[in-house]
Amino acid sequence: MQQPKSWKRSLGFCWINASCMKNIENNNKITLGLSSCPNDTFVFYALLHNKVPLQYKLSPLIADVEELNQRVLARSIDVSKVSFHVLGHVLDDYMLLRSGSAMGRGCGPLLLARAPLDPQNFEQYRIAIPGEYTTAALLLKLFAPKIKELVPMNFALIAQAVAGGEVDGGIIIHETRFTYHDLGLICIQDLGAWWEEKTGFPIPLGGIIAKRSLGIELLQAIDTALRMSIKSAFENPEAVWDFVMEHAQEMSREVMRKHIDLYVNQYTLDLGEEGIKAVEFLLEQGQKKGAFSFGPGMDLQKALEGPHP
Repeated sequence: MQQPKSWKRSLGFCWINASCMKNIENNNKITLGLSSCPNDTFVFYALLHNKVPLQYKLSPLIADVEELNQRVLARSIDVSKVSFHVLGHVLDDYMLLRSGSAMGRGCGPLLLARAPLDPQNFEQYRIAIPGEYTTAALLLKLFAPKIKELVPMNFALIAQAVAGGEVDGGIIIHETRFTYHDLGLICIQDLGAWWEEKTGFPIPLGGIIAKRSLGIELLQAIDTALRMSIKSAFENPEAVWDFVMEHAQEMSREVMRKHIDLYVNQYTLDLGEEGIKAVEFLLEQGQKKGAFSFGPGMDLQKALEGPHP
């Protein structure tokens, strides 16, 4: 059934986008956020180095994903990589692009500890999380709702904090999954494996979102340029390595390759129907647990439609 015009306006979507385009032309730049993780720098290399066509200039910000989450929550950035958790808070103002996502199987966050934890008494533990608005934090809430004391910290510090006894356990993401054994830590729960077994879907970790007010033509252009950037990286992987290594956080080339192989895949090129359904289910579960709420009349399936018909 066709949605009423008032619902379209509630999403802040600029269907007739001349004024939106004029605002971009005046500034001549689109603010773009991405993380320093190898999968993001791999994906964005060609786009940021003028290897693919895009009419407007980009003003990039490379930051930790939780900082990007906060900037999007403040509506202060045009296009950004974010945790899918955040999408539940900003779906009225931002559109999920089809390209650039981190999603897959066997790549979810891990709950680590120095020794086994009692699953019947999770409420007694202090657990480090890589940010309040990360998908890792949302998955922990879905997996163990009894946990009360969450300790947000930079993702790169969590494994050391667990090993040093600052917290009882911690949720690790990104490349730490390849190195935590070196600290003598054990995996209490692979939250990605738990998600896959529970839902049958791949685990949606993070995606690229853009302000709906940019207008449909510009949103389509950005999504297309991003897809071309990913294809370019797949076709010429050696060309991106200097850029990836420049921003990687003290990791070996082998770990960088493992990171890219794990997080850059067919869902990165295009979420596809299965990917969109996985995101939809995650957001539905998050709403049920009170992590966020949608506006009145929100059609989640419609709101997750990308810029291309």
